[in-house]
Amino acid sequence: MSPKAMARPGGRSARVQEAVHAAVRELEAEAGRASLTVPAVAARAGVTPSTIYRRWGDLHELLSDVAVERLRPEEPPADHGSLHTDLEAWARQFLDEMASPSGRAYIRDALLGDPDGSNAGQCSAYAADQIEVILGRATGRGEAAPDVEAVMDHVVAPMMYRILFQPGRLTASYADQLVQAALAAPVPPD
Repeated sequence: MSPKAMARPGGRSARVQEAVHAAVRELEAEAGRASLTVPAVAARAGVTPSTIYRRWGDLHELLSDVAVERLRPEEPPADHGSLHTDLEAWARQFLDEMASPSGRAYIRDALLGDPDGSNAGQCSAYAADQIEVILGRATGRGEAAPDVEAVMDHVVAPMMYRILFQPGRLTASYADQLVQAALAAPVPPD
């Protein structure tokens, strides 16, 4: 994806991005994936195809940009009162959303149109930000907590591997086991 597409645009640029993203979502909902072409998206969004090509490069990069936006969490993770419960609830929700047919499609789109890895990095940052909130609350309550990278390595990474390559065992129990492993890992010293 081009650097212009990663930045949060303002003004006309923001309106164009929102119109194009909405056009992608609408066309896909109405007529399926096969209806997604740059000319069709441009016509629906009220822009020229050259606007899309200039900003996104090609259809894959546009779909990648839309997917990254769709994978952005809408709310902070819920506070259930303890690190274990917060992290378990978040892991179950993350697994459920990412392993769903739409979640898997968004992951594929985000990676397919991502030649420089910036979209994958943004998706990783979304998960890390959510985990950071959970861990920050835990330390605020006086609980010992692993660092963000340990949770990413013990919870998010194995989930994503299985979602992409071995979609069996994608259950709440699996998420719980990963959280147990993350919480059993040594806590880094302050």
